[in-house]
Order: sequence, then structure tokens, then C-alpha cells
Amino acid sequence: MPFPKRYAEIAHKLRVPFGFVVAACYLILARPGWGSLGWGMALALVGLVFRAWAAGHLAKNELLTTSGPYAHVRNPLYVGSLIMATGFAVAGRHAAVGAVLAAYFVMFLLPVVEEEERHLRKLFPGYQDYARRVPKFWPRLRSAGAAGRRFEFSLYWKNREYEALGAGLIVAVVLLIKLTLLG
Repeated sequence: MPFPKRYAEIAHKLRVPFGFVVAACYLILARPGWGSLGWGMALALVGLVFRAWAAGHLAKNELLTTSGPYAHVRNPLYVGSLIMATGFAVAGRHAAVGAVLAAYFVMFLLPVVEEEERHLRKLFPGYQDYARRVPKFWPRLRSAGAAGRRFEFSLYWKNREYEALGAGLIVAVVLLIKLTLLG
């Protein structure tokens, strides 16, 4: 579903502030149990690792990244975020949490992805061919990208992926505190 360019630009600017609002609502509404916390954090960890793998391959605006997870899906950072959010929703064990996270994804991340892909089409002449071979969100099992570039920790750091790790740890600690102290 195409979003108007202006809406995508606004969504891009507002995604982080609204992300904090969503996070606050999440932490207030979450009602973790031991089982939901364990399963949810395990799933969130999968998303976090997927994001880290992607960040270690991504040289933003320098070259068209087709290695690592980019050989399987065009938007691995967003796929990783979606997996993390699903894990947090499971851990939070509250239906409204899942609904809020889904609404955030549709209202903010989908238009941002669309705008980013417009930018990449202009920046890299080979992007159109890459987009035909590699799915937008549902990873394919077989690699469709080029071999070559390996994971680089310097790119992980440059892309500030440690922030996602920090956020995940904060959520896990807050949920653990809610579970143990507030029962």
C-alpha cells in the first residue's frame, strides 16, 4: 500500500518520539508472567541478533548492501524490530500491547520503509534489480545476494546498534522488576 511522500516524511520524523510514547504505554500496561517473560524475551533476543547481523553489514548510503541478512530480505533492521516487538508483546502479556505495537508498525514503520526504498532507488542504480530478487519483509531461506562483505563490528558500532541492545535490556529489567515486585 503506497503512502503519500509527505506522510512518509512526517512518519520518519515522528517515529522516534512516538516510539517513546509506545514504550511508555507498553511498560505501564505490561503484565508479564514467568512463562510469557521467558518466551517473549527469547523471541526479542532473536530479533535483536537479526538487527545486529544487519547493522554489521550496512554501510548506509555508501553502497548497496546485499550481503548477510540483506541477501534474504531487503529490510532486515525492520524485520528484526518487528520480531523484537512481537517478543515484547508476548512478554507483556496484554492484548492492548500487541494492538499498539501493530498500529505503530503500520502507521510509522511501513511508510518509513517505503520512503527509504524511494531514496535507495535514486541512490543506487542496481536497487530495482535487487528489489525484484529479494523480498521486502518476509525473509527467503536461500540467499539472493552477493557473497563478499562480511560482518564488521565497526559498522555495528557506526550504525549505533548498541542502542537497540540497551533498549532491550531496559525492557527486560523493567519487566522483571514488575514481575517480581508487583507480581
